[in-house]
Amino acid sequence: MNRAVMRRRVTGASGRKRVSAPEDSEPRRSLVTFCRVMAETALSPGRSGNMSIRVAGGMLITPTGMPYRGIAATDIVEVLEDRSVPAGQRVPSSEWQMHLDIYASRSDADAIVHTHSLNATALSCLRRDIPAFHYMVAAFGGDRVVCAPYATYGTDALARHALKALGQRHACLLANHGAIVLGSDIAQAFERAQELEVLAAQYLIALQAGRPHILDRRDMKQVLEKFRTYGLQTEPGEGA
Repeated sequence: MNRAVMRRRVTGASGRKRVSAPEDSEPRRSLVTFCRVMAETALSPGRSGNMSIRVAGGMLITPTGMPYRGIAATDIVEVLEDRSVPAGQRVPSSEWQMHLDIYASRSDADAIVHTHSLNATALSCLRRDIPAFHYMVAAFGGDRVVCAPYATYGTDALARHALKALGQRHACLLANHGAIVLGSDIAQAFERAQELEVLAAQYLIALQAGRPHILDRRDMKQVLEKFRTYGLQTEPGEGA
């Protein structure tokens, strides 16, 4: 099936029944909770950005163009793996394709947060990666956070660019657009989105003050190794 047909299917009313995410499901409630947190923290202003959670048979994603404060569990949209949308739902976020393609490529990602946060978006407009100016860059799984090339929102090209920029990392910037962050659940994805925004702000400040010193590959290799057990309350191999 070509992409044009897929897009028609996802925006149309499929006659298929929902298979995995009833209106009172915990994943729906979790998305609503973090929609409200998004509104309270202004991590992504207005109606910008979107969030999703992987579920059996597809994903749940925020609807297009709705203010985060007003989203209810019944507004969350289920998109199936075959890129169809069961009938009787709102229209999914215009970025549904990028989310679905990431889930198809990254088995470690069960939640995605896409923001237009102030500082990460400013860097994306400069089309700059975030290099290892601070060791916390390693929290995103590499020695830099890559900025993907520009493509119009909601397109195949944007999804492809995002996948390439992510690689096996947990985040990337999207040129002249914003940022996208992955997590094992929505709480982790949201926390990482906040961490990325802090790093972007720090990097912009450092650039204004001078030329930041970038940690070398050996330094970052050591930090990445340490991050494998960062936050664990037991040693690897021990019981919980």
